[in-house]
Amino acid sequence: MAKKNDTILRTKFPERLCHWFLVICFFFTAMSGLSWFYPSLSWLSNLLGSPQLARILHPFLGIIVFLALCFMLVRFAKYNLFAKTDLIWFRNVKDVILNRHGQKLQIGKYNAGQKVLFWLIMASILVLLVSGLIMWRAYFAHLFPIWVLRLAILAHSVSGIGLILLILGHIYLALWVRGSITGMVTGYVSRAWVRQHHDRWYDELAAREAAAKTDPKP
Repeated sequence: MAKKNDTILRTKFPERLCHWFLVICFFFTAMSGLSWFYPSLSWLSNLLGSPQLARILHPFLGIIVFLALCFMLVRFAKYNLFAKTDLIWFRNVKDVILNRHGQKLQIGKYNAGQKVLFWLIMASILVLLVSGLIMWRAYFAHLFPIWVLRLAILAHSVSGIGLILLILGHIYLALWVRGSITGMVTGYVSRAWVRQHHDRWYDELAAREAAAKTDPKP
């Protein structure tokens, strides 16, 4: 196990707790949604007890997922704003995919690919919320004409499948970059990991630590 001086806090406890809570809620929401999208997957609704119970719980779980992502948006948005240095990552995306680290890519706390994924996820959940509320038969569906409901169903289906694919991509990248999952479990990553995968962020942290040593608080 790495010494404390050799690790860096990457994700605080409230953010990690929200992340894993979100994972659980999204799993049940996605599975129940897929159970209606593909007839051969209808058995997935039983994960929430029964098809009838799944229909009741699905929209409420969806709202919980939305609220959890709103929390993540507040906590992570500032780190996912695009910078000019992100163009370096895009120009070297092939090396990134092949896990080659021959040159510095000037990557901040999150790389350009993670930023794209972050904003696509946020856009998808917004579409899912709006379309889901419109087609929520128990409360709002009767307020809209049939053509609006049909568009909402289409938008909800496309966005739902898109969000599932984005999350699968997120999982794949977390598995591909060794140390990422450990960092989201414990909150800490090694300095070597940060130096290799997020060089600009590492330089910023090193400069901050050096400044703190030269100008200690009284």
